[in-house]
Amino acid sequence: MRNTAKLTTAVLAAGALTFGLTACGSDKDSASGSADYSGPLVVAASPTPHAEILDYIKDNLAKKAGLDLEVKEFTDYITPNTATEDGSVDANYFQNKPYLDDFNKKRGTHIVPVVTVHLEPLGLYSHKVKSVDALKSGATVAVPNDSVNEARALKLLAANGLITLKDGAGSEATPQDIAKNPKNLQFKEVEAAQTARSLDDVDAAVINGNYAISAGIKPAKDALVLESAKNSPYGNFLAVKKGNEKDPRVKKLAKLLTSPEVKKFIEDKYQGSVIPSF
Repeated sequence: MRNTAKLTTAVLAAGALTFGLTACGSDKDSASGSADYSGPLVVAASPTPHAEILDYIKDNLAKKAGLDLEVKEFTDYITPNTATEDGSVDANYFQNKPYLDDFNKKRGTHIVPVVTVHLEPLGLYSHKVKSVDALKSGATVAVPNDSVNEARALKLLAANGLITLKDGAGSEATPQDIAKNPKNLQFKEVEAAQTARSLDDVDAAVINGNYAISAGIKPAKDALVLESAKNSPYGNFLAVKKGNEKDPRVKKLAKLLTSPEVKKFIEDKYQGSVIPSF
């Protein structure tokens, strides 16, 4: 991938590094091939909305289901997968299928989806204009700099008539794949986690739903244009290292994540900015 995501020091110290040395994140793929599914289920998650949803389950549903759940927050899109791969955590909840496919291919990891939970629509936001029509010629638009989310951002702009992509531009499209750019938009590639913070420095920014919510933005209300949820391949799911799908703890969490209680929690808390996928 083209970017190196920044991690918070606290997350690294308390999460990815420490867990590699503790028993609760033990490697499930020992030389003997045996699996140890005892202890708490440790799940890596983005703070919003993933960790919030998991915390709701931990506080309200897990005990009755016989699940000991531990949530570890990460602020980047890389460490949750590498920590799942090396056994520092048991599972993660933060990503979509195109992103995971790209990650596994480029980093040689073996992460697989378990159950899809929700969609966070990608949106275009601005502190300077109130509509896409108001974007001036030469306006600068910030987009995520990882390959999958950048392509997703460009597809959002194309779907709303701001640009036209070349035929065949797929899940790794970049600004070089733009065929027509009538407003001569200029693109600033930044880490996905920094797109919301870039709003004061650019004319508009395409922001992932979780980062928008974390920044106090309400996608359903504040977006100039918002990604359609219909037939979207970008649903976020619970994921594990291949071979751990049958972990009884994972099965319990998968069931809880797609329960009526969680669906109501998502709908009530996020008001259309996060959409249940079940």
